[in-house]
Amino acid sequence: MCGRSSLTKTEKEIEQRFNASFYSEDLVRYNPLPNYNVAPTQLHPVITSDDSRSIQLFKWGLIPFWAKDSKIAFKMINARKETVLEKPSFKQAVERRRCIVPFDGFYEWKKEGKQKIPYRFQTTNEDIFSIAGMWEKWVSPEGDDIYTFTLITQNANDLVAKVHDRMPAILLPEQEKLWLDQEIPVKDLIDMIQPYPSTLMRSYEVSTEVNNVRNNSPKNIEPKNNQEGKSLSLFD
Repeated sequence: MCGRSSLTKTEKEIEQRFNASFYSEDLVRYNPLPNYNVAPTQLHPVITSDDSRSIQLFKWGLIPFWAKDSKIAFKMINARKETVLEKPSFKQAVERRRCIVPFDGFYEWKKEGKQKIPYRFQTTNEDIFSIAGMWEKWVSPEGDDIYTFTLITQNANDLVAKVHDRMPAILLPEQEKLWLDQEIPVKDLIDMIQPYPSTLMRSYEVSTEVNNVRNNSPKNIEPKNNQEGKSLSLFD
């Protein structure tokens, strides 16, 4: 499960990375930027298959177009790769409304006795990466258009598996355009998703301050105790 992440880059860095631009009104709404503790229900940048040259802000937590109310979003922050084509909540979205979602890190918690120790995972180049996702437009009872997204997850690679058995479906840069391509059969795209190589990732222990979603500070991404936190290695 991926339920907490980070995107600590500037809007210019995000635009350059994806050769796309924010709408000016979205930048006004996007607060804070950077975000050291991205959580479900927050607005977050996405790039959709409908408009790959624009970076839009959708809420994390999918609300299917047929939903009666918005509460379902809390149960729809992730979609399993293995069943996404079977679930009525996701099937139409993954076939017609795919998106890529930029992050530069994500958090998972390792159980040690009664404690849960947070770790941050990044790519080794510490750059922005993208996660395969899907989006929906839901019309509220008041008539407002609400745009939401969910992230696809899969079995963990060897590094993430030291903390959690699932990981987000991180795309290689060359796979991003393919994921947004409406001409490619969706089953082929699902099969394309494989665990991101462990050798291209790093992880380290961070402060439990990140446990509280209200804590949104650069301290969240610092190694615990000023570089003394545990780092995970493939060879531990």
